[in-house]
Amino acid sequence: MGAMQAPENMRAAVLTGAGQVEIRDVALPEPGPGQVRLRLEGCGVCASNLTPWAGPDWMTFPTQPGDLGHEAWGVVDALGEGVDGLSIGDRVAALTYRGYAEYDLAEAENVVRLPDSLAGQPFPGEPLGCAMNIFRRSGIEAGQMVAIIGIGFLGAILTRLATEAGARVIAISRRPFSLDLARSMGAAETIPMEDHNGIIARVKELTDGRFCDVVIEAVGKQWPLDLAAELCKERGRLIVAGYHQDGPRQVNMWLWNWRGLDVINAHERDPRVYMQGIREAVEAVAAGRFDPKPLMTHEFALDRLGEALDATRDRPDGFLKALVRFP
Repeated sequence: MGAMQAPENMRAAVLTGAGQVEIRDVALPEPGPGQVRLRLEGCGVCASNLTPWAGPDWMTFPTQPGDLGHEAWGVVDALGEGVDGLSIGDRVAALTYRGYAEYDLAEAENVVRLPDSLAGQPFPGEPLGCAMNIFRRSGIEAGQMVAIIGIGFLGAILTRLATEAGARVIAISRRPFSLDLARSMGAAETIPMEDHNGIIARVKELTDGRFCDVVIEAVGKQWPLDLAAELCKERGRLIVAGYHQDGPRQVNMWLWNWRGLDVINAHERDPRVYMQGIREAVEAVAAGRFDPKPLMTHEFALDRLGEALDATRDRPDGFLKALVRFP
């Protein structure tokens, strides 16, 4: 096994209870066969962390060091046995699972080298790859009318990608800040997410009564899901991109049947598909198709992870995405 000179211990976050986190010194992980160790530069904070952060009955505390962090990037620091195609010192994005720590392990097949053109830029590969996978599964084409409900980090990227593909995007979101962002990412129209029937009437007007070819729901709540179906045309496509983790949902099956909707749950679970999205994201950002830097609005040191999670939950004005950064 090859390795850079590294300390014996690292700092890692451990959730000790609902809304409680401690930073502990723990042993540095050693890569096994086919694995690499990364000295992390940072890790994005995902909204999927919020339910564990709230301490549901099924959570077990304390968590494993670094647990829940899965949006990491950094530098290859050690190679396990049998790893080819990666070198110590390579700067990479990776699919790892304990990224709230100074170091993490990844399977070598779940690592993507970052080009020199992205040097110094934060690159949380997993959520960027998620956006690419959702866009691919949306099947958006030139000339289509597309509504995107919820303009956060994900919705903003999807707005840009859909516009670039030649679609006309209607962005629907709660915050004036996010509507301004949607316009900057290419949205043709923006609608405040305030009045259910008013939104439906406005989209009907903008589409000459036909409604939308594709509607992407990117909020993860019941009302936006209901709204998304109302905005789909007959034989339209409803893309569920929101993360619905806080309980069951009800759907208006009468409406879904009557309009003959295709409903696609755009969440992937196969690591190979995750990695396809991350590779596509690296290529897209390097080519200038979109710039994620303005979307990563808040940075926190590891010992402020609790604040980062709270900001992700509370979404203060101007917030889109939090990153935990390591010195």
